Amino acid sequence: MRRNKQIDVERALALASVLNFLCSCAKGCLLPFLTLYLRQLGLTPAMTGVVMGTRHLIALVCSPVASLLSKHYNKRRAVIGGSLVCSAAVALVLLLIPPADVHEQGSACNTSNLTSGAAHSLGDKLLTSSVGPETSTSTRPEDLVSQPDVTLPAKTITDTKSAPVMTTSKTSNDHRAGDKSHPQLSQETVAVAVNSSLRDPQISSSALYHVTSSSAAAVRNKRSNSKSASVELQGEKTAAVEEERHFDFLESLKAMDPQHQLFFMMLIVVSAWECASAPLEWTADDGLYEYLDFADASDRYSSTGLWGLLGAACGAGGAGLLVSQLSCLIAGQTRRSVVHFYCYAALAALALPAACYLPLYLNKKRDRANGLLKAVQLVRGSPRALLCAITTLLVGAACSSVENFLLWQMQDHGSNELHMGLSLALALLSQAAFPLLAGRVSKILSPGRVLAVGATCLGLQCFYYSFLWGPWAALPAQTLSCLSSGALWWAVSAQCEDVATPGAERSVRRVYSALSLHLGSGLGSFAGGYVVQRFGLTWLFRGVAVGLTAWCVCLLLLQWKAPRQRRINYSRLLAANASEASDSESEQERDWLDKAMEDDRSNNNYGRRINH
Repeated sequence: MRRNKQIDVERALALASVLNFLCSCAKGCLLPFLTLYLRQLGLTPAMTGVVMGTRHLIALVCSPVASLLSKHYNKRRAVIGGSLVCSAAVALVLLLIPPADVHEQGSACNTSNLTSGAAHSLGDKLLTSSVGPETSTSTRPEDLVSQPDVTLPAKTITDTKSAPVMTTSKTSNDHRAGDKSHPQLSQETVAVAVNSSLRDPQISSSALYHVTSSSAAAVRNKRSNSKSASVELQGEKTAAVEEERHFDFLESLKAMDPQHQLFFMMLIVVSAWECASAPLEWTADDGLYEYLDFADASDRYSSTGLWGLLGAACGAGGAGLLVSQLSCLIAGQTRRSVVHFYCYAALAALALPAACYLPLYLNKKRDRANGLLKAVQLVRGSPRALLCAITTLLVGAACSSVENFLLWQMQDHGSNELHMGLSLALALLSQAAFPLLAGRVSKILSPGRVLAVGATCLGLQCFYYSFLWGPWAALPAQTLSCLSSGALWWAVSAQCEDVATPGAERSVRRVYSALSLHLGSGLGSFAGGYVVQRFGLTWLFRGVAVGLTAWCVCLLLLQWKAPRQRRINYSRLLAANASEASDSESEQERDWLDKAMEDDRSNNNYGRRINH
């Protein structure tokens, strides 16, 4: 009785559903809008694609490795809690990275335009004032200082009145004292003196003579100092080389332009963020499944997947609605897009209690590494399973292009966070509704045909995205997610059941999810960023649509040519064995009864003969 009280399947499923809902809601608040934030900071499409693709590839490696290590050392609960805390902290670190000094294009709420208007008007005034001497006095320095966020332009060497200020004695003394470290300043001074002497004949030639003589003395002093410095640095060469190697990366960052500095900083922080958040899903999933399997309730494991889609829909729609109600700048000079990061951190903190009380079980006999290797062998050994794997890889690449740059396309056509959030929520809810239609679809089409239909519908969606014309134009195409993503993953699950041996269904499903969600998405992000950089958003979606349609035609032909492998139904096989056993037992019983009756008859006849 005590053991039965410890195993509470309903409580385990409730906590797992809450954890899945909150974690998916946190991701929905931030991840779909992350590319918009990168665009707002000033990254190019190619840079954005590299950042997002690196995130997917890190998840491809970290998820299985962290799951295996946490099981080996029995630290699953610590890994789950640490992943939630560290991912929330690193997500807030992203807010500390300053934007690049690049003008933002296509933003519905462009905060850079709020402060750049005065600068542009000031530049126009300065350009007008430099046309003629009669308009040079229209803009006074006092007026320029009074305007906010304005930097006074530096004086150029065309101002001839500044040249006579340099006297002979001051120039020679300055060059004797300080030109040892600034030889370029003396050369510029020579050029100014020459120009001023040509323009103003009142400047005597003695000034030019002293300037040139002081510059020559500076060159001689520089040579002597360089010789002595080379002798001193010869003994410290090894230490200097090591120190330079240590600061090579920082120096290279300083030498880059602000946009590339921003790119490398975002790449480093996003990589650390993914390393912190990747172990959460696989580790919690393994612990829950082994707990339910230990309680003989593994058939109820799939019921928690629906809560993930609902959580992502609530997160995307709720975050979009919340951000759209705010002004462009909040709390002074803070962009309203930072609310996505704070929502992510808050929901991760809310999920921490559910992760602490989630019942977990450690089954040391189950080897996940061998299970994944066997799953890969099963997929490779079946032609239809291999075609399904190639399809999921291509669909993952296409989905990454949509996830990364669909909001860019919507933003260019006037959409704000409200339109984007509701559009994402509608797509996720439509995908979650496909199981209601799965029974009817399975009677009409085979899983292979459903796989082709799902990829074709995704191509139609991408083709529609290339012709957006307004803020709400993307909503009709989002309803097709029921037949694209929903139908496709239903077909993948059916393929997993066909190819997998008993107990290997989850491993085969993880192989397909890794191919689609991580490897395909990573490669698609790299390629999508390059295509947008080179050809634009419109041709990205059209190219994806054409590629998916062409593959679906090839997929149907290859499925028709592929050999059909008869599915082994183990339940029917066991039932057939049981029926055969029962038939043999009944036949044995019948033979024994017939033999006993014959013996009885023979004995009775023999007794009668004796009596007579």
